Amino acid sequence: MKKTLYHIISLTLLLTGLSACTKDWVDTKPNGEPTTAFFWQSDEDLEKAAASLYVPMRYESTWGRDLFWIQVASDDLVVGRVKAEAENIKNFIPSGREGYLTTAWNDLYWLINKSNQIIEGIPNAVNVSESVRDRTLGEAYFMRGFAHFWIAYIWGHEDQGVPFDGPEFEGYGDRIPPQLASVKDNYAQIVQDLEKAAELLPFFETYDAANRGRAHKAAAWAYMVKAYAYWADYDQTKWEPVPALCDKIRDEGNRGLVTGMGSGEQNYRAVFTIAQNWGPEYIWSVTSGVQGGSEFPGVILENKGWGIYNGWGYFQPTEELYQEYEANDPRREVTILKFNDKFTYFGVERSYFSTNSLSGFQINKYMEPYSYGSDEDAGSNPNINPNGDYPTTRLNLPLIRYAEILLFKAEALINLNRAGEATAPLNEIRNRAGLGNIGVPTLEDLKHERRVELGCEWTDRLQDLKRWGDYDKINAPLHGRSHSNSTDPASPYTIKEIWPRRSFDPARHMAWPINPDEISRSNGKYNQTPGWN
Repeated sequence: MKKTLYHIISLTLLLTGLSACTKDWVDTKPNGEPTTAFFWQSDEDLEKAAASLYVPMRYESTWGRDLFWIQVASDDLVVGRVKAEAENIKNFIPSGREGYLTTAWNDLYWLINKSNQIIEGIPNAVNVSESVRDRTLGEAYFMRGFAHFWIAYIWGHEDQGVPFDGPEFEGYGDRIPPQLASVKDNYAQIVQDLEKAAELLPFFETYDAANRGRAHKAAAWAYMVKAYAYWADYDQTKWEPVPALCDKIRDEGNRGLVTGMGSGEQNYRAVFTIAQNWGPEYIWSVTSGVQGGSEFPGVILENKGWGIYNGWGYFQPTEELYQEYEANDPRREVTILKFNDKFTYFGVERSYFSTNSLSGFQINKYMEPYSYGSDEDAGSNPNINPNGDYPTTRLNLPLIRYAEILLFKAEALINLNRAGEATAPLNEIRNRAGLGNIGVPTLEDLKHERRVELGCEWTDRLQDLKRWGDYDKINAPLHGRSHSNSTDPASPYTIKEIWPRRSFDPARHMAWPINPDEISRSNGKYNQTPGWN
């Protein structure tokens, strides 16, 4: 029997010392040396080492929920339920000690630490095949770059980077990882790691079903694109390699949009279905199943799930996002549920209402797994975790998909004064949804398409607003729909303010604060994020 990636992960946690490390400081030192010193002896050892890299992907503290709290600070979403720490983040008044920030920081550095252990250990490996050696080393470089990317853009600042170290640097293992001078230095390292990963990793299509979810070339190229795009906020020349990389993802990586489903609405809806987990649009997702993965679909489901399944009731769309869509854009209804919209829930068609939603809306993109089953019986649905306290499903959670690559290509071309060439990628996205062409696009056209195509996904609308300088949109009060009867899908509503104007200050809030306790533990080696001192 073939071992699935989940089986390998379980064995890794149970049988090896690679899961052991402290989270009391920025953990990039290779701990557990007595356990790993004799580890690199076979292909199986390398498989176990690589599998350990994927464990944090399924944590609530990472891509299950908590890394999304910073994205809720945009104008597209509100917290949804009373949650003081989350509201502090939404209102740009965190202390840095919020668990949603500190645990994510620790888990991302844990992932860098594990990657460093592999990068350090593989050169000494014996009795291993070249293909497994190269792939495992590629996975380590990819996951190090991937985790580093999230840390850098969340906590990194132009005037101060985030800590980083690796076994290729002198002094590694004998020092606390140095804080880099600028986030630009972090992006340079991230791109370098992803380039190495792309050289070593296979194409996605070469993986059999048991190994889907591993890092692959197109994923490395895709995060290079995103790193360059964020780096370009400080250096416009970083847009220059982006168009060619995007074409490489299409031509060599064989990635493309989901089409041919019968209509624009069906095309777009299909992207967020179990059947398309590994479809042409897939680039990098949290691999999920009924026993583990991302719990995000349950996090955004109506609190208590209308008495049928344990939804958590967070992250609700705003009226501002709803109104951004063109009236005939089918992506709006795929993205957002509003009162009286029809949807299938455990085999039964329902009309949406909510006693939970502050805005009167719910994210709809990840609802497909809840359509299965019969008679509104949660136990009859084979595509959800029966444990509602860990509400994972068989739907993978996309973190970057091909549509975002097209959007970055268009944005790069516009910024490179080649807007005429940006027409094709933007219209490819619009046409897939059944919408007509636009002419030579402006940056405002790009901003619109990016918002409506990627609404409520893990693409960070807040970071977009920051890098575009659209601070007024961040600070504007947010609105929702107040229905006269929250249990009647057809009840009338009024538009009301649901989140007051905030005070985002670009001199202070371009990056998030590091946990002050982390600063103290560094004994003067680390400085607080500029503006948060």
